[in-house]
Amino acid sequence: MTPLEAVLRRDRLVVIAAILLVAGLAWAYTIYLAWDTGNLGSGSSVGISIATPHMTAWGPADWGAMFIMWAVMMAAMMVPTAAPMILLFATVNRRRQEQQRPYVSTLVFLAGYVVIWVGFAGGATVGNWALHTHGLLSSMAGSTIGGATMGGSSASSILGGILLLAAGVFQWSPLKYACLSHCRTPMGFLMSDWREGTGGALKMGLKHGVFCLGCCWILMALLFVLGVMNLVWIAALAAFVLLEKVVPRGQMLGRAAGLLLMIWGGLVVSALWG
Repeated sequence: MTPLEAVLRRDRLVVIAAILLVAGLAWAYTIYLAWDTGNLGSGSSVGISIATPHMTAWGPADWGAMFIMWAVMMAAMMVPTAAPMILLFATVNRRRQEQQRPYVSTLVFLAGYVVIWVGFAGGATVGNWALHTHGLLSSMAGSTIGGATMGGSSASSILGGILLLAAGVFQWSPLKYACLSHCRTPMGFLMSDWREGTGGALKMGLKHGVFCLGCCWILMALLFVLGVMNLVWIAALAAFVLLEKVVPRGQMLGRAAGLLLMIWGGLVVSALWG
């Protein structure tokens, strides 16, 4: 093995180690939060209940804690699903380096994903605040930091049913499968959307990050129904998103899940008039 080959192989090992480290730390923190809020395995609370507004205002610490929770949880759930794309980008970079062609650090490409995930975490934090303020997020299964409910789930059957139905319908939508097709064919994305330079790599990461989030954003929103810090559902959703992207019949798996979600949502809504 030449010195250059040794360096390039070590570079791939560094990328793999970095992915495992980030995912491992994110999962460790998520498990800690689930344990701290008593949500290691509690069920969802999609049921008929009376919602009352929470008058306690959030302070800066509440916003910060909630944002960090969502950002870390997104990293735990999404880094494994993005790993095939990140490793392929690193492989292409390695070959370009072997050919003495321009290449860019894989971290630049990964930064694009991070921007998208952090943006979603910000939106989820605002959603958490809105649900908490209007009494639509139960704190029965969670703890609080100041005024922020950590680990709650939907206290409204209507909200829960609508989210479940919407998630089921989205699983059958053209937008879902347009995004999923890009996630399932990373080589095709690189061949059609390759951009040179640091700015190009960042744009590629942003674009594929949008596709990545587009596949599963509403599935992540289901945590408002199933339990924001319910570890069982977090792990189940993360596993489903990964399988949907990598197994041979991932599209069929997604549509089957969509049917189940629509049935579940229909049952929740129909219970209101039962």
